[in-house]
Amino acid sequence: MARYETTIPSGRSAQDTFDYLADFSTTEEWDPGVVQAERLDDGPIGPGARFRVVSRFLGRDVPLEYTVTAYEPGHRVSLRGENGTTVSEDEITVESDAGGTRVHYDADLQLKGPGKLLDPALKLVFRHVGDRAADGLRQALAA
Repeated sequence: MARYETTIPSGRSAQDTFDYLADFSTTEEWDPGVVQAERLDDGPIGPGARFRVVSRFLGRDVPLEYTVTAYEPGHRVSLRGENGTTVSEDEITVESDAGGTRVHYDADLQLKGPGKLLDPALKLVFRHVGDRAADGLRQALAA
């Protein structure tokens, strides 16, 4: 399993930051590895909301369907993304602090079946992918 964790400051209010990130279709705006992201259903974002995110990973387009698994309005959203070979568990927590707003992003990426043998290499690649996404998120939240 590959894991990436980071904490990023936001120049936006906590509520605006949370609303932006809980709508996982915005990943296309801030994650340079994402080539497409869309909402698959309607209604308010909360448990059961679904998103399709296509990432370019090692030269291939990899679609994952994400479902919101936990939702604390204004504070925390957890999503599970899955396809035939991969499971991604993402948790985003937004908090106000004395300096403004802080985002904690925690992502676990796991290969299924025989692909698990590639986990050691995946960890190295995922670190690079995560760093690029964190830089993009940092820029998006600076406004």
